[in-house]
Amino acid sequence: MVKSSAANQKVIFHDVAVLTDKLFPIVEAMQKHFSAGSGTYYSDSIFFLSVAMHQIMPKEILRIIQLDLDLKYKTNIRELFEEFDSFLPGAVIGIAREMQPVYRHTFWQYRHENPKTRVGGPPPKGLPGFNSGVMLLNLDAMRQSPLYSRLLEPARVQQLADKYHFRGHLGDQDFFTMIGMEHPELFHVLDCTWNRQLCTWWRDHGYRDVFEAYFRCEGHVKIYHGNCNTPIPED
Repeated sequence: MVKSSAANQKVIFHDVAVLTDKLFPIVEAMQKHFSAGSGTYYSDSIFFLSVAMHQIMPKEILRIIQLDLDLKYKTNIRELFEEFDSFLPGAVIGIAREMQPVYRHTFWQYRHENPKTRVGGPPPKGLPGFNSGVMLLNLDAMRQSPLYSRLLEPARVQQLADKYHFRGHLGDQDFFTMIGMEHPELFHVLDCTWNRQLCTWWRDHGYRDVFEAYFRCEGHVKIYHGNCNTPIPED
């Protein structure tokens, strides 16, 4: 359903159940690999719709920003939208790096078998994975990318999950992280200040020695992300 609002604006309402039916093969494959099982938080279908948002949004919508609710904005959101202008050819998604060693943990077997890999390592040389709390989805580019379309195929998802021994639990960001290890050209990496994650759970669960290498973020914070119910600093 589309509801008109101010001039040149409209609000679009979707029934998640209907969208899930439309994307069932894709969502089912994602749930298999990127949730901790039926009934868990990230097993809900809504956490996988972003991967195929270009298939369910009206064709006239070319770009959208998808945001978590646990955010605090310190700048005009228009500046974030302007990041679309910095996408390189082939990039379809703008997203910031994960700021905890969660994927160092998830990729442990692959890292053990490939001790020189960048997969799961901290920045600037490593590939720590992505955090989906702030995302820029170039729907037009997603629709036009044969590579991205192939990566959504359940058989390809299975192939990559087997290659990386990947079993995630964080929904869409697990998918984006996994394909980002294989095809970084699909992503425009946002500066950490656009998604300054505050959660420190992994510091106290076995990764204190390397935590700061992932968590460090220099520069003026534009968006705070109070993930894992972390308090956000007051003004």
